[in-house]
Amino acid sequence: MKKLLVLLLLASSFAAAKPLVLKPYEAYVMDYDKNTTGLVRHMKVYKAPKWVAKITLQNGKKIFFSSPKSMIEFYLQPGKWFDVGVKSEADFKQILVTDYATMEPINARGAFFVYGSNVTSPAGDDLVPFASYDAAQKFAKEHNGKRVMAFAEIPDALIRLLNGRI
Repeated sequence: MKKLLVLLLLASSFAAAKPLVLKPYEAYVMDYDKNTTGLVRHMKVYKAPKWVAKITLQNGKKIFFSSPKSMIEFYLQPGKWFDVGVKSEADFKQILVTDYATMEPINARGAFFVYGSNVTSPAGDDLVPFASYDAAQKFAKEHNGKRVMAFAEIPDALIRLLNGRI
């Protein structure tokens, strides 16, 4: 009898529950044109497509960057560009970088970045992004990279060093 009661309670709770609604897959797109200028360096991003990065805010605003370093500089210190209106990390909806090997947009939070290579972006010394750790390791070996890092491991001090501010 207890088993039947438990089954009836479970069945009724499932029937009363709201259906699970999954959000549709949101494609990664670098939707810039010849007039799109990066926020930090004020460069036309189309001139160096291997280096383009983008942050989409919760309000739908798209912010482009001429390099991963510039995007991370903004991400770590958005208050320097107070006119953009970012108050916290919760304002970021999507953060993209361009995979250096495939030139495909990838989620920056899941990307791997090579520091210290002999490859520079239009912004100078930079962090070279890859979708996989293996691709980043291979690039680092071929281009004298010093270290492979995940997005969360990149400190503000490294960005300042790359910008020549240390």
